[in-house]
Amino acid sequence: MTLLDDRNAVTEAPPDSMEGRLAELDRMRRRLAEGPGAGATEAQHARGKLTVRERLDILLDPGSFTEIEGFRRHRATGFGMERRRPHGDGVVTGWGTIDGRRVFVYAHDFRVFGGSLGEAHAQKIHKVMDLAYAARAPLISLNDGAGARIQEGVTGLAGYGGIFQRTVRASGVIPQISVMLGPCAGGASYAPALTDVVFMVRDTSQMFITGPDVVEAVTGERISQEGLGGADVHATRSGVATFVHEDEASCLEDVRYLVSLLPASNLETPPVEFTADSADRRCEALIDIVPADPGRPYDMREVIAEVVDDGEFLEFSERWAANVICALARLDGHVVGVIANQPLSMAGVLDIHASEKAARFVQMCDAFNIPLVTFVDVPGFLPGTDQEHGGVIRHGAKLLHAYCAATVPRVQVIVRKAYGGAYIVMDSRSIGADLSFAWPTNEIAVMGADAAANVIFRKEIAASADPETTRAKLVGEYRAELMHPYYAVERGLVDDVIDPRDTRKVLAGALATLRGKQAVLPHRKHANPPA
Repeated sequence: MTLLDDRNAVTEAPPDSMEGRLAELDRMRRRLAEGPGAGATEAQHARGKLTVRERLDILLDPGSFTEIEGFRRHRATGFGMERRRPHGDGVVTGWGTIDGRRVFVYAHDFRVFGGSLGEAHAQKIHKVMDLAYAARAPLISLNDGAGARIQEGVTGLAGYGGIFQRTVRASGVIPQISVMLGPCAGGASYAPALTDVVFMVRDTSQMFITGPDVVEAVTGERISQEGLGGADVHATRSGVATFVHEDEASCLEDVRYLVSLLPASNLETPPVEFTADSADRRCEALIDIVPADPGRPYDMREVIAEVVDDGEFLEFSERWAANVICALARLDGHVVGVIANQPLSMAGVLDIHASEKAARFVQMCDAFNIPLVTFVDVPGFLPGTDQEHGGVIRHGAKLLHAYCAATVPRVQVIVRKAYGGAYIVMDSRSIGADLSFAWPTNEIAVMGADAAANVIFRKEIAASADPETTRAKLVGEYRAELMHPYYAVERGLVDDVIDPRDTRKVLAGALATLRGKQAVLPHRKHANPPA
């Protein structure tokens, strides 16, 4: 920075002047933004990863980021640490906006100590987490770190403890979003696991408790980092990853989209965005999408797309437990949470994983004032020793508990079959759904007609001279008596049978009616849901 002296000559500002101090501050800020150097940046790019500042530029509105504690440095000694004290200590913290709405963020800088967490690093994260909680605004973490900083010993582990405690305190109060953009190993992996949503990027992000070397030493099994805890593993097998993307840019753009569907905190409702898609629009295509035959599959995503605004919805955990669909969408401009059986996958049956997936989604929507719409086409719970021994009772109870505890507006639509306990669990009127509607194709019963006839009329069928003819006759009688579309309506368990083409209109009207719903909860510390 320069000054003009009395002779209009250009000179350097004296270092002890205000101008000199400002020049020093400007140099320090530029060095901070540039990071540890061109070599480290090139190495980061060579790994197929963006730098921390490049990520923030994509995530946040241009020019909106305000950094805090950028000049923080560690105070550790030993192992040469006293000679390496870079500003920032490997994490960038602060706040900015997404579509003009305030969010808080912390982002690891892998170029500095591998993004590892030491005392100062942790305290910076604690600070921004406390600010997000106090301001009641979403918190987004961009994770690209090597875990606890070994050179600082137990202080790094204590730092993670502080993160865990704050994450749990903020759970259900503010949206917490984890974006995995690099490695996350050991106890560090519990930090994102505690948050509401986890994004991962294929080939560059991994999460595991014990790494491949430890796994091989203990079990003899040889496996790569990607095979052990890569994005595809967590998207299809463990269920840890909610969303998986091919690259960081598309991942961060989807984070922005998700934020647009969530409220700032549990004290607000999600932002409303009306479109030209009329709430009264008839859904003509639904007549052809869903076959009347309960045994024929179809794609429930097509039903959802036909009903919601502009056919747009954001599906959670699409590749894990695909027999149930969980998605956020808008209906008449208002955000709704959609839970639906998927007949294309395992006939839409409920099992252990589907129950877990849907239960967590219901809880998230309820926490953030998002009404629930449930589309039902379920043949029951998946039978088998693997399911029973794996705890399908316990896991199915999680979904039951989540629905029963939810206080947001809840509307059920029975599209086709709804059998047994699975019908009850899928937000039936008997567990507290505010309104239940059914298509003329609905079949609500303890079990399918064929199975029911085998139980009820077993002796008659066995004694018949023509068992197959007798069986077909008795199945027809059972279906006509107990499984016709109006049986549940006549008993007050369904509010109305509707024309499928009116589904969008009926749902929009029902949710508008329920928008002012208030629930009185019992006084207690918390419930004790099935583990």
